[in-house]
Amino acid sequence: MNTQQRDNSHQLASAPVVVGVDGSDGSDLAVRWAAELAAQRGRRLLIVHGLDLVATQSLLGGYHVIPTSVVETVRTRGTKIVAAARRLAHEIAPGVDIATELSDASPSRLLIYLSKTAYLVVLGATGNAGTIAHLGSTLLAVTSHGHGSVVVVRPTDTEGQIRDDGPVVVGIDGSPVGEAAIAAAFAEACDRKTELIALHSWSEWHFGEFAGPADPMAGPGLETAENAVLAERLAGWTEKYPDVPVTRKVYRAGPMDRLTEWSKSAQLVVVGSRGRGGFTGLLLGSTSNFLVQHGHCPVMVTRTT
Repeated sequence: MNTQQRDNSHQLASAPVVVGVDGSDGSDLAVRWAAELAAQRGRRLLIVHGLDLVATQSLLGGYHVIPTSVVETVRTRGTKIVAAARRLAHEIAPGVDIATELSDASPSRLLIYLSKTAYLVVLGATGNAGTIAHLGSTLLAVTSHGHGSVVVVRPTDTEGQIRDDGPVVVGIDGSPVGEAAIAAAFAEACDRKTELIALHSWSEWHFGEFAGPADPMAGPGLETAENAVLAERLAGWTEKYPDVPVTRKVYRAGPMDRLTEWSKSAQLVVVGSRGRGGFTGLLLGSTSNFLVQHGHCPVMVTRTT
């Protein structure tokens, strides 16, 4: 199956919005966001929870057979989590077809597998812990290795609310993988009937610290070239989506700070799964990894496969 065929599978009428739940406040926020999106897009909603029985076995000292009582306890808790999430989703979107799935697999493996045929995958943020604290977590694993689009739902204020206005913002780094982010951003801006902010930053260096007062890279020729990079990346998309107003923003500073700042007023930030480095799945310290942990609105991470 080629890339185009895999991409098309996410757009099939049968492709559901998949949301992973664990009973936390962040999980509830993700359910609300996913249920509203499913209602707006006419999609089925699939609520899933991974029991991660392998991890449970490890915690018990590596027994080959987990005691039945432990399995029953874990499964009962998982059943309650899924049932509560279903009730919440039904309250938010009573007309949506809602299905649930309880799996013995780990949450990350379950969500990555389901992402192959999902319209998109949604999960809640786990707070503002540092990058190392998330290494190997469900959030990092799914955004690193999921297929299609994965949305990490982050609240837009301290009261846990989600902004439903403001622009869609897309980070464009000039690499081929950024095309998937551009495509997703235009589609989201169109569906949401809002403006698209296309942001391009040509360096990840903080010039004030490393280049000194006379930055040799700050000439007008380079700025013109970087504007041309952005225009080239957007070519064709503005014709495909003529009703989407587009504002271009080109900055000399690194993308993390700029996109984080824009996330304070955006309703959605869209980024690719990797940037100039080209290491598939390696997000440690990258823009996308930083945003899913520290952004001020939902963040969509896109992949080409």
